[in-house]
Amino acid sequence: MKVAVLLSGCGVYDGTEIQEAVISLLALNKRGIEYHCCAPNVNQHHVINHITGEEMQDETRSVLEESARIARGDITAVIDLEVSDFDGLVIPGGFGTAKNHTKWAFMGPDGAMNTQVRRIIREFHEQKKPILGLCMGPTTLAKAFEGTEVHATMTVGSTEEASPYEIGDISKGMESIGAVAEMKTLKEISLDTENKIVTAPCYMMEANIGQIYDNIEMAMDSFKEML
Repeated sequence: MKVAVLLSGCGVYDGTEIQEAVISLLALNKRGIEYHCCAPNVNQHHVINHITGEEMQDETRSVLEESARIARGDITAVIDLEVSDFDGLVIPGGFGTAKNHTKWAFMGPDGAMNTQVRRIIREFHEQKKPILGLCMGPTTLAKAFEGTEVHATMTVGSTEEASPYEIGDISKGMESIGAVAEMKTLKEISLDTENKIVTAPCYMMEANIGQIYDNIEMAMDSFKEML
Protein backbone atom coordinates (compact mmCIF):
# COMPACT_ATOMS: atom_id res chain seq x y z
CA MET A 1 0.00 0.00 0.00
CA LYS A 2 1.12 3.52 -0.78
CA VAL A 3 -0.54 6.80 0.16
CA ALA A 4 -0.03 10.45 -0.73
CA VAL A 5 0.48 12.97 2.08
CA LEU A 6 -0.68 16.47 1.15
CA LEU A 7 1.37 19.21 2.81
CA SER A 8 0.87 22.99 2.86
CA GLY A 9 4.23 24.39 3.90
CA CYS A 10 6.32 24.01 7.06
CA GLY A 11 5.12 25.59 10.29
CA VAL A 12 1.78 25.67 12.08
CA TYR A 13 0.95 29.35 11.50
CA ASP A 14 1.63 29.55 7.76
CA GLY A 15 2.04 25.94 6.62
CA THR A 16 1.68 22.34 7.76
CA GLU A 17 1.50 21.57 11.48
CA ILE A 18 4.86 19.82 11.73
CA GLN A 19 4.07 17.57 14.69
CA GLU A 20 0.89 16.31 13.05
CA ALA A 21 2.76 15.67 9.80
CA VAL A 22 5.69 13.82 11.38
CA ILE A 23 3.45 11.73 13.65
CA SER A 24 1.36 10.83 10.59
CA LEU A 25 4.42 9.75 8.61
CA LEU A 26 5.61 7.67 11.56
CA ALA A 27 2.17 6.11 12.01
CA LEU A 28 2.07 5.13 8.34
CA ASN A 29 5.55 3.63 8.52
CA LYS A 30 4.71 1.65 11.67
CA ARG A 31 1.79 0.08 9.80
CA GLY A 32 3.87 -0.89 6.79
CA ILE A 33 2.25 1.73 4.57
CA GLU A 34 4.52 3.47 2.07
CA TYR A 35 4.01 7.21 1.62
CA HIS A 36 5.00 10.04 -0.68
CA CYS A 37 4.54 13.73 0.07
CA CYS A 38 3.08 16.34 -2.27
CA ALA A 39 2.26 20.04 -2.11
CA PRO A 40 1.07 22.77 -4.46
CA ASN A 41 3.86 24.63 -6.25
CA VAL A 42 2.66 28.11 -5.26
CA ASN A 43 3.81 30.86 -2.93
CA GLN A 44 2.57 30.84 0.64
CA HIS A 45 -0.12 33.38 1.41
CA HIS A 46 2.36 34.98 3.82
CA VAL A 47 5.26 34.10 6.10
CA ILE A 48 4.82 34.17 9.88
CA ASN A 49 7.51 34.62 12.50
CA HIS A 50 6.74 31.65 14.74
CA ILE A 51 8.24 33.36 17.80
CA THR A 52 6.25 36.60 17.67
CA GLY A 53 3.29 35.48 15.55
CA GLU A 54 3.80 38.51 13.32
CA GLU A 55 3.88 38.52 9.54
CA MET A 56 7.37 38.85 8.05
CA GLN A 57 6.96 41.68 5.60
CA ASP A 58 8.45 41.43 2.10
CA GLU A 59 9.37 37.74 2.54
CA THR A 60 8.09 35.12 0.11
CA ARG A 61 8.35 31.36 0.43
CA SER A 62 7.26 28.49 -1.77
CA VAL A 63 4.72 26.02 -0.36
CA LEU A 64 6.43 23.20 -2.24
CA GLU A 65 9.95 24.11 -1.11
CA GLU A 66 8.88 24.59 2.51
CA SER A 67 6.97 21.29 2.49
CA ALA A 68 10.11 19.60 1.20
CA ARG A 69 11.67 20.31 4.61
CA ILE A 70 9.24 17.86 6.19
CA ALA A 71 9.52 15.40 3.29
CA ARG A 72 13.34 15.45 3.43
CA GLY A 73 13.34 16.60 -0.18
CA ASP A 74 11.32 13.68 -1.55
CA ILE A 75 8.22 15.50 -2.75
CA THR A 76 6.06 16.01 -5.84
CA ALA A 77 4.14 19.07 -6.96
CA VAL A 78 0.40 18.43 -6.74
CA ILE A 79 -0.04 19.26 -10.42
CA ASP A 80 2.20 16.28 -11.27
CA LEU A 81 0.60 13.83 -8.83
CA GLU A 82 -1.05 10.78 -10.42
CA VAL A 83 -3.81 9.66 -8.08
CA SER A 84 -3.87 6.24 -9.76
CA ASP A 85 -0.42 5.57 -8.25
CA PHE A 86 -1.76 5.75 -4.69
CA ASP A 87 -4.22 3.90 -2.46
CA GLY A 88 -5.22 6.80 -0.22
CA LEU A 89 -4.63 10.39 0.87
CA VAL A 90 -3.58 11.92 4.21
CA ILE A 91 -3.99 15.65 4.94
CA PRO A 92 -2.29 16.93 8.12
CA GLY A 93 -3.51 20.22 9.55
CA GLY A 94 -1.95 23.58 10.29
CA PHE A 95 -2.98 27.06 9.19
CA GLY A 96 -1.39 26.35 5.81
CA THR A 97 -4.24 24.15 4.71
CA ALA A 98 -6.60 27.09 5.37
CA LYS A 99 -4.24 29.65 3.82
CA ASN A 100 -2.46 27.88 0.97
CA HIS A 101 -4.85 25.06 -0.05
CA THR A 102 -7.89 27.27 0.49
CA LYS A 103 -8.50 30.78 1.82
CA TRP A 104 -10.70 29.59 4.69
CA ALA A 105 -8.53 31.43 7.23
CA PHE A 106 -9.49 34.76 5.65
CA MET A 107 -12.92 34.24 4.07
CA GLY A 108 -14.29 31.13 5.74
CA PRO A 109 -16.30 28.85 3.45
CA ASP A 110 -16.54 31.63 0.85
CA GLY A 111 -12.80 31.58 0.17
CA ALA A 112 -11.23 30.28 -3.02
CA MET A 113 -9.47 26.92 -3.32
CA ASN A 114 -6.37 25.77 -5.16
CA THR A 115 -7.72 23.96 -8.21
CA GLN A 116 -5.07 21.24 -8.25
CA VAL A 117 -5.69 20.41 -4.59
CA ARG A 118 -9.39 20.17 -5.39
CA ARG A 119 -8.63 17.92 -8.35
CA ILE A 120 -6.68 15.31 -6.42
CA ILE A 121 -9.15 15.20 -3.52
CA ARG A 122 -12.03 14.63 -5.89
CA GLU A 123 -10.08 12.02 -7.82
CA PHE A 124 -9.22 10.09 -4.67
CA HIS A 125 -12.90 10.09 -3.73
CA GLU A 126 -14.08 9.18 -7.24
CA GLN A 127 -11.67 6.25 -7.27
CA LYS A 128 -13.09 5.17 -3.88
CA LYS A 129 -9.77 5.57 -2.10
CA PRO A 130 -9.75 6.49 1.62
CA ILE A 131 -8.94 9.99 2.83
CA LEU A 132 -7.68 11.00 6.29
CA GLY A 133 -8.05 14.65 7.31
CA LEU A 134 -6.53 16.02 10.52
CA CYS A 135 -7.10 19.28 12.40
CA MET A 136 -8.20 21.91 9.81
CA GLY A 137 -7.84 19.38 6.99
CA PRO A 138 -11.61 18.70 6.96
CA THR A 139 -12.30 22.29 5.89
CA THR A 140 -10.18 21.67 2.79
CA LEU A 141 -12.16 18.50 2.14
CA ALA A 142 -15.42 20.39 2.57
CA LYS A 143 -14.29 22.99 0.02
CA ALA A 144 -13.21 20.28 -2.41
CA PHE A 145 -16.65 18.67 -2.34
CA GLU A 146 -18.56 21.95 -2.43
CA GLY A 147 -21.18 21.92 -5.18
CA THR A 148 -21.10 18.12 -5.58
CA GLU A 149 -23.38 15.37 -4.31
CA VAL A 150 -20.79 14.40 -1.70
CA HIS A 151 -21.95 15.40 1.78
CA ALA A 152 -19.18 13.97 3.89
CA THR A 153 -19.47 13.64 7.66
CA MET A 154 -16.36 15.11 9.32
CA THR A 155 -15.12 16.74 12.51
CA VAL A 156 -12.87 19.67 13.44
CA GLY A 157 -13.36 19.09 17.16
CA SER A 158 -15.92 19.66 19.88
CA THR A 159 -17.48 22.65 21.60
CA GLU A 160 -17.69 20.57 24.78
CA GLU A 161 -13.97 20.78 25.55
CA ALA A 162 -11.34 23.52 25.47
CA SER A 163 -10.21 24.80 22.08
CA PRO A 164 -8.25 27.85 20.92
CA TYR A 165 -10.59 28.10 17.92
CA GLU A 166 -14.27 28.69 17.21
CA ILE A 167 -15.22 25.07 16.62
CA GLY A 168 -18.92 25.86 16.38
CA ASP A 169 -18.45 28.55 13.74
CA ILE A 170 -16.04 26.44 11.67
CA SER A 171 -18.47 23.52 11.83
CA LYS A 172 -21.34 25.72 10.68
CA GLY A 173 -19.17 26.98 7.83
CA MET A 174 -18.52 23.42 6.70
CA GLU A 175 -22.22 22.63 6.80
CA SER A 176 -23.02 25.77 4.78
CA ILE A 177 -21.17 24.25 1.80
CA GLY A 178 -22.59 20.76 2.07
CA ALA A 179 -20.59 18.85 4.68
CA VAL A 180 -22.04 17.24 7.80
CA ALA A 181 -20.07 18.38 10.86
CA GLU A 182 -20.06 16.36 14.04
CA MET A 183 -18.55 17.06 17.42
CA LYS A 184 -15.63 14.84 18.44
CA THR A 185 -13.12 15.24 21.26
CA LEU A 186 -9.42 14.40 21.24
CA LYS A 187 -10.31 10.90 22.40
CA GLU A 188 -12.54 10.40 19.36
CA ILE A 189 -12.48 10.39 15.59
CA SER A 190 -15.14 10.78 12.92
CA LEU A 191 -15.78 7.92 10.49
CA ASP A 192 -17.68 8.34 7.23
CA THR A 193 -17.66 4.78 5.93
CA GLU A 194 -19.81 5.60 2.89
CA ASN A 195 -17.32 8.18 1.60
CA LYS A 196 -14.25 6.46 3.11
CA ILE A 197 -13.22 9.56 5.05
CA VAL A 198 -11.61 9.58 8.50
CA THR A 199 -11.14 12.86 10.38
CA ALA A 200 -9.64 13.74 13.77
CA PRO A 201 -9.49 17.01 15.76
CA CYS A 202 -5.80 16.99 16.78
CA TYR A 203 -4.55 20.52 17.51
CA MET A 204 -7.96 22.09 16.90
CA MET A 205 -8.37 21.26 20.58
CA GLU A 206 -6.19 22.23 23.54
CA ALA A 207 -3.69 19.37 23.59
CA ASN A 208 -0.15 18.21 24.20
CA ILE A 209 1.92 16.20 21.76
CA GLY A 210 1.13 12.92 23.52
CA GLN A 211 -2.60 13.48 23.06
CA ILE A 212 -2.03 14.38 19.40
CA TYR A 213 -0.06 11.15 18.95
CA ASP A 214 -2.91 9.11 20.45
CA ASN A 215 -5.55 10.86 18.33
CA ILE A 216 -3.60 10.28 15.11
CA GLU A 217 -2.89 6.65 16.04
CA MET A 218 -6.62 6.07 16.50
CA ALA A 219 -7.40 7.74 13.18
CA MET A 220 -4.64 5.86 11.37
CA ASP A 221 -5.96 2.50 12.56
CA SER A 222 -9.33 3.25 10.95
CA PHE A 223 -7.66 4.67 7.84
CA LYS A 224 -5.65 1.44 7.41
CA GLU A 225 -8.81 -0.62 7.75
CA MET A 226 -10.40 1.39 4.94
CA LEU A 227 -7.27 0.88 2.81
